[in-house]
Amino acid sequence: MTSTITYLGDKKIVSKHEKSGAEIITCAPVREGGTSEMFSPSDLFGISLGQSMLMAVAVLGKERGIDITGAKCDLKKSTHPQPKRIGTIFCIVRFPGNYTENEKKFIEETALNCPVALSIHPNVQRTVLFEYGHL
Repeated sequence: MTSTITYLGDKKIVSKHEKSGAEIITCAPVREGGTSEMFSPSDLFGISLGQSMLMAVAVLGKERGIDITGAKCDLKKSTHPQPKRIGTIFCIVRFPGNYTENEKKFIEETALNCPVALSIHPNVQRTVLFEYGHL
């Protein structure tokens, strides 16, 4: 993936995906003098975990006939002040429908071993809960 990242001023940044032209704009949170009208760069870090978990299960689950359409991840990320870093990520991943115990095991192992999860520093505390059969 190739992108161009440009500081727009006023504590806002745009990232443009080279191939598609899609853009993501971030801004600083209020505590950093921003407006919090958009996701912050550290918000995208947390979001990347949730999206990577769902994408891994969707892609690898398709081969097994596992459909997760409608699955959701509710995510909360918090930062630690000293040294300033992402400190905790808490996720509840909810899957519609009913799955067998083997399918649940596959879903959970796949999600917890997605590329982003495997790339997060061990000092970041992660809690991931899985719920099935309702949204």
